[in-house]
Amino acid sequence: MAFSDQRRAFDHVGNFNFIVEVDGISAGAFKNVDGLSAEVSIVEYQDGNDLVLRKRPGRTKYGDITVKRGYVEDNSLFNWFMRGVEGKIERKSVSIILLNSAGDEVVRYNLFETWPSKWKGFTLDGKADDAAVEEITFCVEKWERVISESATAATGVIR
Repeated sequence: MAFSDQRRAFDHVGNFNFIVEVDGISAGAFKNVDGLSAEVSIVEYQDGNDLVLRKRPGRTKYGDITVKRGYVEDNSLFNWFMRGVEGKIERKSVSIILLNSAGDEVVRYNLFETWPSKWKGFTLDGKADDAAVEEITFCVEKWERVISESATAATGVIR
């Protein structure tokens, strides 16, 4: 099948073309997203006199997400963090959306019950000309991966 951006079915998606949304609204331009992970703990047990140690899945733990962006005058994420500092935790949905080279959505990671647990300010240096970068870490209780219908239809691959 032909692709609008000339990709083949199993070409990789670049790690540079993504969007971050909070409650369905773009949260600005980010230079880095890190920490998307999940791990299922292993529960070991033994049945009666069975000499083999059995394993089964236990609880799932989702990693915290850290985003980095150039400092901007939009204070919405910082204010959200500060409300948590004041004891007013607001859990929201955050989405990390990967795009192909044509700018079309390929896959989205929806993060649920998310709230900012850490804010890290920028490093200032009078001799440098880099952008001031702030980091925000989101506590994530659960996430899901959703492959876009257009990506599935274009590749013919069911994921």
